[in-house]
Amino acid sequence: MSVELDHTIIWCSDRYVAADFFARIYGLPEPEDLFHFRVVKLANGVSLDFADKDGPIAPQHYAMRVSEAEFDGVLGRIRDQGIDHWADPARARPNQINHNDGGRGVYFEAPDGHFLEALTVPYGGAREGKLP
Repeated sequence: MSVELDHTIIWCSDRYVAADFFARIYGLPEPEDLFHFRVVKLANGVSLDFADKDGPIAPQHYAMRVSEAEFDGVLGRIRDQGIDHWADPARARPNQINHNDGGRGVYFEAPDGHFLEALTVPYGGAREGKLP
């Protein structure tokens, strides 16, 4: 079986603000316009297609695995821009990162309330020998 994620739609109040924020924080190339989407391309061929939605946005969680060097960049941009961040999804450890599974991780909010995460090791990865 070769089922792979190709793209997902991220609903937002302003696709330009949301996509540009995501790309800037993760150090990715500028998003591209495609039809009524603002598209962020990820390294594994998956795209995040940001689309405008009227009314309330239901917050979702999006976790991105990054290298150690990329994590340094993400965390630096979060701190430089004064973005609240946490070591845990419960938001009980503000202004900290975690070291789960022998890696590093951080949680933070996007403009529409989506909860973003950057992590260097997949959950359970260190125990299973699946380090990036």
